Amino acid sequence: MRSRPGKVLVITYYWPPSGGAGVQRWLKFAKYLPPSGWLPAVLTVDPDYAAYPYRDESLYGEIPLDVEVYRTKAVNYFTLYSKDQSKIPHSGFASGADNDRKSRLSRFIRGNFFIPDPRRGWNRYAFRKACELIQSQNITHVITTSPPHSTQLIGLRLKRRFPKIKWVADMRDPWTDIYYYDLFKPSLPARILDSRMEKNVLSKADTIITVGNTLASLLAGKGENIANKTHVLPNGFDEEDFEGIVPTLPDTFTITYVGTLSPSYPVIGFLDAIQELRAGGQPVKLRFVGTVSEPVRALFPAGETGTEFIPYCDHPVAIQHMMESSMLLLIIPDHASNRSILTGKIFEYLATEKPILLLGPKDGDAAQLLVKCGYQGIFAYNDTQDIKNFILKVADGKPVKRSGHHLEYSRRALSSKLGEMLGNIL
Repeated sequence: MRSRPGKVLVITYYWPPSGGAGVQRWLKFAKYLPPSGWLPAVLTVDPDYAAYPYRDESLYGEIPLDVEVYRTKAVNYFTLYSKDQSKIPHSGFASGADNDRKSRLSRFIRGNFFIPDPRRGWNRYAFRKACELIQSQNITHVITTSPPHSTQLIGLRLKRRFPKIKWVADMRDPWTDIYYYDLFKPSLPARILDSRMEKNVLSKADTIITVGNTLASLLAGKGENIANKTHVLPNGFDEEDFEGIVPTLPDTFTITYVGTLSPSYPVIGFLDAIQELRAGGQPVKLRFVGTVSEPVRALFPAGETGTEFIPYCDHPVAIQHMMESSMLLLIIPDHASNRSILTGKIFEYLATEKPILLLGPKDGDAAQLLVKCGYQGIFAYNDTQDIKNFILKVADGKPVKRSGHHLEYSRRALSSKLGEMLGNIL
């Protein structure tokens, strides 16, 4: 712990009232970092100028009172896509229907004319305000977190302007290796430009933080001397989010999925298992909380009553749904780089201590985390029979082995590690 408190500027596009997983990481770090000797100040976009795929007003109440938040305006390029801000695309347009002409055209324009992403319209305003804060508040450390990866370009420009500041680039997701990148149909010049931006950020940052081992290795291969300054600091869960919520078991065996579900998330093998279970007399209810694309919804028979689709909801409500489940479903997108995907919600799944069914690569970071924490339900996408048998095992009340390792992923413990990391940047 530092003998004197330091001040760190966190530059993040996603901040309340933005909802979704992206806002949770630094909202929680801001909450628990001060005991480690670091007081964060947050620079973000004014919500009146922002392009949020989700809004969660409940998160306003989680902003610590001692954390100063500075908001600037931005150019919202998403208004070119839709004047209705409730229709802002998410996951890089990954949930759009491929046979939708507007979606295909929008993805192409995004991938070739808005590099690295359309939220770059915030950069010049954020840079100007960051310069003011660095000079007026004696800030020595700056953290930029992405996606959107355009935020990293703010850090790159600040490092050039203030060579003595310590710049930490926090990469929550891959940049040019993200699983939906090819949906943008980027031209060769667009790919070269995007890759060059990515490499410049990774090369110039003093420290790189990422959420998992595979992503850390992926980024380390982008250039020389990146590996030795890259550190893994995973996402986690906040115990306070679960206080006062009593876990229950519904009368009908209920499997809940929370988050986005697009065609990149294979569900056929799982749905075949559910159909066989129901045909064999085992009642199973499916609950999907979040955004489910139309191609995925079309896989469910019309009039089918055993499946519930709940639109995106506030974070406390999502946790309530998790706690009122028999089992939680986690699906990793089917993509060459999916071993690196370690979704934020997996840690909240762990915090519920409910059985977890994971569909994805058995050697991926998500699978390895579950194995470390004593979970067994890890299957390939089309392991229908094994998926069915595992669900039956849980439904029959047979014990599912777990351990207490998930406690090391509390937001409080991770914030302590972040404080140590900041203190060690020379």
